Amino acid sequence: MEVPQRLEAHDLACRRGLRLVFEGLSFALSAGEALLLTGPNGAGKTSLLRLMAGFLPAETGEVRLLPADEEKPFGEHVHYLGHANGVKASLTVSENLQFWIDYYGAPPLSDETIQAHLSRFGLAEIADLPAGMLSAGQKRKLALCRLLAAPRPVWLLDEPSVSLDAASTKILAAIIKDHLKAGGMAVVATHLPLSLRFAQNLDLSAREAA
Repeated sequence: MEVPQRLEAHDLACRRGLRLVFEGLSFALSAGEALLLTGPNGAGKTSLLRLMAGFLPAETGEVRLLPADEEKPFGEHVHYLGHANGVKASLTVSENLQFWIDYYGAPPLSDETIQAHLSRFGLAEIADLPAGMLSAGQKRKLALCRLLAAPRPVWLLDEPSVSLDAASTKILAAIIKDHLKAGGMAVVATHLPLSLRFAQNLDLSAREAA
């Protein structure tokens, strides 16, 4: 399978109920590039990310990766991280990460590698703690560890730095930079500044449907 080199969106429109949230959205990212989504609450940032992930149907348009992969649908090339962390309270920190590795069908990782991923966000020392005991910030860090443990070329991140302190936000920015340097692509919606160079900025407040 060839590694995707380009992400393209053509003439996207999204309807939620009776409301046409946005229409006429087109953009393209090459390998190693990131797109920043901006706009006020309700402008459609979350809707666009969920549409791209395959959780919402498009009213019109399409999203595709090039070169095309005939074996896998678009969604299997994507990491979507939304407002919910997807942390299972009854599992330990390391068991949560192992669950997501299995869920995404990623290659098995050694215990040492899992510990290394958890250590990026300072979670290795509490790897055996039930996730239900974590703080909001720790749960967010655990959710972000999925990006490291199960590599996928396209990251769709909705307010990824929510609940993170300043130091952890810097770690997040570094992880995204590493992903881009490796040829990955990212579409990020955030109100908080990240020390990250975005190839494009898409202001959805200017694209709201009438």
